[in-house]
Amino acid sequence: MADLEYTITDGIATILLNRPHRKNAFTLEMLDHWAEALRSARTDPEVRVVLVTGADGAFCAGVDLDDFAEITSTLGRQEVLRDRVHRVAAAALDLDKPLIAAVDGVAVGAGMDMALACDIRLASSRARFSEAYVRVGLIPGDGGAHLLPRIVGQARALELLWTGRFVEAEEALELGLVLSLHDPAELAEAALALCRRLADGPPVAIRAIKRLVRHGERVDFATSLAMVAAEQAVVQSTRDSAEAIAAFREKRTPRFLGE
Repeated sequence: MADLEYTITDGIATILLNRPHRKNAFTLEMLDHWAEALRSARTDPEVRVVLVTGADGAFCAGVDLDDFAEITSTLGRQEVLRDRVHRVAAAALDLDKPLIAAVDGVAVGAGMDMALACDIRLASSRARFSEAYVRVGLIPGDGGAHLLPRIVGQARALELLWTGRFVEAEEALELGLVLSLHDPAELAEAALALCRRLADGPPVAIRAIKRLVRHGERVDFATSLAMVAAEQAVVQSTRDSAEAIAAFREKRTPRFLGE
């Protein structure tokens, strides 16, 4: 089996991190496949939502240090971050379809950063998060310093980044790191249920909503409203919009085609 598996079923693309013997710590090759999967999902009309999860009771323990051990030069380290590691974060940012993480077990260092790059995180009751970089004398390498304050606020983010301490599942829920907690045996089903609901929704409108939320973080309110007007004009012109109205009037479940 591959260290990273990418599958598509009924509109749901699943990225499975599959190195359970290393708690799904990623290699350089995995990073390449991960970024490729996200880029493919963005343009694939068959994909409506993307789910990222890990195999056998772990999400991702971050970088596999053995795989990166031979990279010792300053330039080499910079190039690996820019050209390999950051390609995943960039592809996640570029994806305007829902990106969901199902976190079971540890999400540490870059593994936590990868989870933060998702739109919504569901977790099991045994999930544990840590921005552990500082514990080995490093700084957040994959977007944690940018993403975490936007989720938990600056003061709490600094505390977590400065200490590298573990956040257990209940605290993660309280902080808003995760949307909901589930029994480990029920996490996959809960994540798939959310993905199924999103995949069954109107794709054009769902993608537009994500773009508006993301852009709203960077622009003023007036600019945001102008973008709403532009997006709404497109959404209202789709067959899916007409289908939604017809289904509401006819009291039936709509069937959206993404057109």
